[in-house]
Amino acid sequence: MKLDKVQLTDFRNIVGATLIPSQALTIISGKNGSGKSSVIESLYYLGFGRSFRTHKHSSVIRHDSQQFSIFAQCAESDGAAFKIGLQRTRDDRFTCAINGEHSHRLADLVSLIPVQLFTPQSTDLIIGSPGERRKFIDWGLFHVEHDFNMLFQTYQKLLKTRNVLLKKQANLDAPEHAYWEQQLVKCGIALSDKRKAYVSRLQKLFNAICSEFLPEFCVEISYYKGWEKEASLSESLLRKRDYDLRVGYTTAGPHKSDLKFKVDGSIAQEILSRGQLRMAVAALQLAQTKLFQQETERKSIFLLDDVGAELDIDKRERFIDGLLAMDTQVFVTAIEREQLEFIHKYKDKKMFHVEHGRVNEE
Repeated sequence: MKLDKVQLTDFRNIVGATLIPSQALTIISGKNGSGKSSVIESLYYLGFGRSFRTHKHSSVIRHDSQQFSIFAQCAESDGAAFKIGLQRTRDDRFTCAINGEHSHRLADLVSLIPVQLFTPQSTDLIIGSPGERRKFIDWGLFHVEHDFNMLFQTYQKLLKTRNVLLKKQANLDAPEHAYWEQQLVKCGIALSDKRKAYVSRLQKLFNAICSEFLPEFCVEISYYKGWEKEASLSESLLRKRDYDLRVGYTTAGPHKSDLKFKVDGSIAQEILSRGQLRMAVAALQLAQTKLFQQETERKSIFLLDDVGAELDIDKRERFIDGLLAMDTQVFVTAIEREQLEFIHKYKDKKMFHVEHGRVNEE
């Protein structure tokens, strides 16, 4: 999928803007607070239906407006074209339209536009909570395996049911409750197996890319399923049942899974510097981009926000080279043009400058 045209209305400090981006590299420059990151944020909305900067949709709406809207024309590599619209209101109503067909289901929109993001906070993928890493794995599965979203949603509902029973101090061995635990186990194992297999496929690509980005280290990734290594999920749930009843929620299962990073057998964040952690994340995201392309024969859209703050000039060039080599559509923001002094070598590129919420092509 590649974006041919994007229109924004009442998004942050942007009253209205139209971009005809490059099919390869689009560079958006401007001072801090000018609105350049808002352009990246709007593209992120197309891929996720939410912001990466705030949990409140109302914060994204321009101060004197009641809603914002994003419109995009895009096309797949096979020629299939789409017209997509997205709208959020101050009372948190969501509407999207795909080729004129309206929907209130977010999955209908985000499944069409595979978007990835690298920001100054991207090191949270390694040093942040396990939830961040589960989201990373699940993004890949959502866009590669059509039945994953239904499996994930089913597990979440079963987990919620078990947690309600735990809070009520219910007898989980009673026939009417045992059924739900059996379904949770069945669904949880299927979910975990998919995640484990995905990480295994990702690992091979990550190893190759990381050997180029961090040749002085051997960075390893592995999947932790969320319960004891030698026990089945049903055994683990039974062992932890008394504790779960005390705390009122389920403490074992794929909702506790994680992606582990190690360097020569030690925890990565204890060995790698901040800059090295960024390169490990960049390698992981490049690996995911490549895996997505191999397994779907589709292209993704990659957003690099404030890349000059996170990577030195050589690493920026290497990262962008790697993305463009896979025919990824790349959007990059930078404060100063000097942060991307190597861009003269790219033939297919477009430059935009943002100032006081106005977006102009150069």
